[in-house]
Amino acid sequence: MVAGRSPVRSRMLLMVAGAALVLAAIGVGYTAYAMNRPSAGSAPVAGDATPAEHPGLYVRDAGGSIVVQSPDAKAGKGGEAPDRTGTGLNCARFYAEGGTAVCLTTRLGVKPMTSAIILDDHLEQQQRFEFGGVPSRARVSGEGRFVSWTVFVTGDEYATTDFSTRTGFYDLEQDFLVKSVEDLGLYIDGRLRSPEDVNYWGLTFADDQNTFYVTVSTGGETYLAQGDLASWTAHALRKNVECPSLSPDGTRIAFKKRVDPGVESPWRLYVLDLATMKETAVAEDRSVDDQAAWLDDDTLAYAVDDGVWSVPSEGTGAPSLLAPGASSPAMVRP
Repeated sequence: MVAGRSPVRSRMLLMVAGAALVLAAIGVGYTAYAMNRPSAGSAPVAGDATPAEHPGLYVRDAGGSIVVQSPDAKAGKGGEAPDRTGTGLNCARFYAEGGTAVCLTTRLGVKPMTSAIILDDHLEQQQRFEFGGVPSRARVSGEGRFVSWTVFVTGDEYATTDFSTRTGFYDLEQDFLVKSVEDLGLYIDGRLRSPEDVNYWGLTFADDQNTFYVTVSTGGETYLAQGDLASWTAHALRKNVECPSLSPDGTRIAFKKRVDPGVESPWRLYVLDLATMKETAVAEDRSVDDQAAWLDDDTLAYAVDDGVWSVPSEGTGAPSLLAPGASSPAMVRP
């Protein structure tokens, strides 16, 4: 007799195959290309371009390769991609800042695995960490000390959708790995909470090497939380803030805001002034499911409609196509 597929295994396979749809429904912000275009699991090999010698806009092209184009380059009038130089990296998500880079690679299967590969500005591997889950977000702090990432995982008992997030970071200076920030002391409305359903994603560090910002979800609500490494606490500042990205001058947060819960892609890009807590919608009316990057103190870059676009951060102007067929933008400055 030939044994049939067990109910548990069948359920797991269906969960993996339908991951992008499930995650879109729960609004966490997984980008589908990470699953549809898996990257190599081996350590990357440096190619022609490196952040140390080639400042510019680094993006992930349609094939999963990390390439760089001139800081001022834009798409041609017909949507043609500008000249690009390869790095030799193949990543599901990439980011670089302050002499440090991170390449997230994934190996799909019934139990997906992610590798977080920490690189220097010559793209030489410094560290490598492996853990379960599918890559979603990656960031490097401005001075290059902290590298953070978010992955999607299965199996948490509280996750009724069978998916949840896991966010961790690595401190290069202290050679210290935090696999998950879920044990942060979380304060909401001034009260210490210990929710079982807590999820964190999109962690971004400030330059003081202590403060960070992150999205936290619990009880069906999402919040922008300000974290403190020294006290290992996080205080919820504002509802309905996802995938925060701190401006280079440390004064504003770019984020995606849920504006229409009744549709599959309900997000719009906003910028929050941390001093006044005033938020401004940018001049982009498409739904953007990405953690925006700052090209400079006045301009955002983000992936939408199979390309990387830019838009002024103060709400003026109009979107401009920078890199067709690309995602995961990171501006490396001279």
